[in-house]
Amino acid sequence: MTMHTLDYQNRTVLISGAASGIGRGLAEAFAAQGARLELLDRNGDALAAVVEVLSGITEVQGYALDLNDDLAVSEYALALADRCERVDVLINNAGMEQPTPLLDDRADANRRWQNQLDNNVVSMLRLTRALLPLLGEGSSVINQSSIWGLSAVTGFSAYVASKHAVIGLTRSLAWELGAQRIRVNAVCPGWIATDAAMASLRSMAQESGRTEEDELRHILSAQAIPELLTPADLAGTFLFLGSPAAAAMTGQALVVSRGEVMH
Repeated sequence: MTMHTLDYQNRTVLISGAASGIGRGLAEAFAAQGARLELLDRNGDALAAVVEVLSGITEVQGYALDLNDDLAVSEYALALADRCERVDVLINNAGMEQPTPLLDDRADANRRWQNQLDNNVVSMLRLTRALLPLLGEGSSVINQSSIWGLSAVTGFSAYVASKHAVIGLTRSLAWELGAQRIRVNAVCPGWIATDAAMASLRSMAQESGRTEEDELRHILSAQAIPELLTPADLAGTFLFLGSPAAAAMTGQALVVSRGEVMH
């Protein structure tokens, strides 16, 4: 019987949206396991700070990149291929979360709705497609979805739709890339202590008329374990999915929500 470990020595892990929040937490976790890191974010200054910290732990490169720019993503992929033979784990984490109420009557409401789909889904496909020459047998693609990709909430239709779409994209790519032995899975986090999630909490509190503290208590009451997640709480799931220990898993959407969503 072959026993698999989560050893990431001499393995290259690419993480988008790595300058803050979940992405930064994942970068720290994979660095601690010895992975070579390739980190992307459109906030170059914040990304440089993360790279500086992690360079004392592992080999790490940072690249400021707008994942909505076809040419920039293609050029980045070509440059990466010149210095890297293979990407073992691709984590499509970059995205955005903003309220999009149906009754929003601002002139740019439709554009802002579309912008979330572009940032959360199309950019994910764009990066994966560009990096295909560097993905091979045994590579793992992990897409960031959300529990709202399996459920719904009022006032966030664009975000909810985008996260449902991420799961659909994950399952389709799992079929397309399966013959090459490339696995594609998604992770669906619950409420997590990031700036984006806390901004959503404030918006929901305003909509419900509750205080932010009462809104948080209301949210946590729906969880079997009533505590906010932290980025570090997600690390084990990503480390597992990226490793040979998950070699038989593809097309899955793993929920990490302290029991808010069970399926």
